[in-house]
Amino acid sequence: MFRPQQYRAKAAQYTDLMKTAGNPAEVLEFQTLERSFTVLADNEQWLADNHSKIVHSNTKDGFTSDEALAAEEEHVLRCLGAALIMQWNTLPRKLQRELFDNAGAMGELLDTATLRGQVARFLHKHKEGEDSRARGRD
Repeated sequence: MFRPQQYRAKAAQYTDLMKTAGNPAEVLEFQTLERSFTVLADNEQWLADNHSKIVHSNTKDGFTSDEALAAEEEHVLRCLGAALIMQWNTLPRKLQRELFDNAGAMGELLDTATLRGQVARFLHKHKEGEDSRARGRD
């Protein structure tokens, strides 16, 4: 998971890109991305600051466990991701692009190009699967 300072660094990158944008549409896109990463940083900071005040799930022995919470969150994220992929081809291109850009930025900052390639291959493979299933019904 990202830390607040990593989200803030990403927001700062988009702030810098706004200064060199070639047209108003690019400026607006970079502003939107900068705001998104700033909000994510604020949320992560709030979670870190208020961790002790948050209700945590209990494990079998009655104690809270960071591992149990992480496994639950991973399950929720997998379900959300699967639901998103099932609807991917119905999403507007602009939203697809934003989601792709955000997903590519979720990994380690130095590995974003690798992650973006993996996400692109996954989406392409899924799209081919949709097309081939549709062709099989004809």
